[in-house]
Amino acid sequence: MQADLIIVGAGMVGSALGLALKDSGLEIILIDGSPLSIKPFDAEAAFEPRVSALSAASQRILQRLGAWDGVAARRASPYGEMQVWDGSGTGNIHFSAASVHAEVLGHIVENRVIQEALLEPLHDSGVGLLPNARLERLRRSGDDWLLTLVDGRELRAPLVIAADGANSAVRRLAGCATREWDYLHHAIVTSVRCEQPHHRTAWQRFTDDGPLAFLPLDRQGDEHWCSIVWSTTPEQATRLMALDDEAFRVELGKAFEHRLGRVEAADPRLCIPLRQRHAKRYVEPGLALIGDAAHTIHPLAGQGVNLGFLDAAVLAEVLLHAHGRGERLADERVLSRFERRRMPHNLGMMAAMEGFQRLFQADPLPLRWLRNAGLDLVDGLPEAKALFVRQALGLSGDLPELARV
Repeated sequence: MQADLIIVGAGMVGSALGLALKDSGLEIILIDGSPLSIKPFDAEAAFEPRVSALSAASQRILQRLGAWDGVAARRASPYGEMQVWDGSGTGNIHFSAASVHAEVLGHIVENRVIQEALLEPLHDSGVGLLPNARLERLRRSGDDWLLTLVDGRELRAPLVIAADGANSAVRRLAGCATREWDYLHHAIVTSVRCEQPHHRTAWQRFTDDGPLAFLPLDRQGDEHWCSIVWSTTPEQATRLMALDDEAFRVELGKAFEHRLGRVEAADPRLCIPLRQRHAKRYVEPGLALIGDAAHTIHPLAGQGVNLGFLDAAVLAEVLLHAHGRGERLADERVLSRFERRRMPHNLGMMAAMEGFQRLFQADPLPLRWLRNAGLDLVDGLPEAKALFVRQALGLSGDLPELARV
């Protein structure tokens, strides 16, 4: 099977890239190990434990790809406020969308909702979808890449895009080098119902063991549900995962200082080891890495999928412009334009999250004083807070056309 371009991985980021290129005239194949099916959405169903905090930039991208209506028709939880505080001190800071004349700071959306909203227009596009396709081998064959699937099928294309996640088979088989390290933390994720409504506010407390986030969820107008991301040590995570539901809810409420009253119910928990990873290069001749295949980041600010959508939008823009000029898309000089635009932004965001994480886990008293004083200082500077808000919204920097107003 021959194509101009093969995208490996039809998750949120790979699907977004496929949609962004669907009218290019290129022969595109999008492969994934899953069935790529769309199930009827049940608005009363339990929340999926994995969610994303979509920025305004990501929302614009999804709107222009024809996927946002599918998200909104299923379930999306807007939030306009954010409260952040230091659990071992007095520092706190409040962010508001109104500070930059925006309606919301973002939307908390279940990953499966985003995925299915992207698959709907993909199924109606000219992009070739290859479900239940797992990559086994990848090698150069002349000017092309030859991909061999587990079931023996072979695909060939001059350009391959790795969008197959943090444990990317393409990145491994192509021998792409990475820098990576273990955060020595695990994240416990689930959905919980609280005694008091969240008032469309995202809450984040920095504890001695790691950050704890309560992200607002909305089930048909019920604002008592939150998605939690509890980052803690492996030992503490093991202990928390072993607790029964009632004991877990008690521990969680205590860790959150009962800001929303009692934790009345909790869905099944997942525990995810946290590891930061960044590819030394995003591109080589005929190959590009996007999303988690190129970089994984601490879930501290929920920026992972937003970085991935920007990767997809920038790469699509670079490829469409090059195609319009008759350039060879697999040429490293073409693909390097994508790398030059995205790598500095991604590295900057990763460095910022790493700095926050280290600062809020620091035990020395002077650093504790510094972070509390810093939070209070910034909270009193509207211009500085507005800068943070614009960054979170994705309203600044080198934006691709799909994300611009």
